[in-house]
Amino acid sequence: MKTDLVSIPVERLEKAIFLIRGQRVMVDRDLAELYGVETRILNQSVRRNIERFPPDFMFELTRDEILGISQFVTSSNVKFSKRVTAFTAQASLCYRACCAVSVQSQ
Repeated sequence: MKTDLVSIPVERLEKAIFLIRGQRVMVDRDLAELYGVETRILNQSVRRNIERFPPDFMFELTRDEILGISQFVTSSNVKFSKRVTAFTAQASLCYRACCAVSVQSQ
């Protein structure tokens, strides 16, 4: 079973962190890329393990927030997404401990 993170250049990682609602966050697409899984698998895994996370670890972006970050996100498809979830820095770290093993086994 593979547990290594995907290698992402520091510059790309820095560009994936946004300040939204006063918190440093990564959107679900970027976090999924970091862990080498599809976005839908990441979100599914989080929903299945929701009790393992702190209550304020993620939030769904509003349409205006999605449009606001879409100019900075390398994947221009973000602005067309119906739902984009932002994960706090704490959640990004918790994800590996809580879900990475179950995601990789799917």
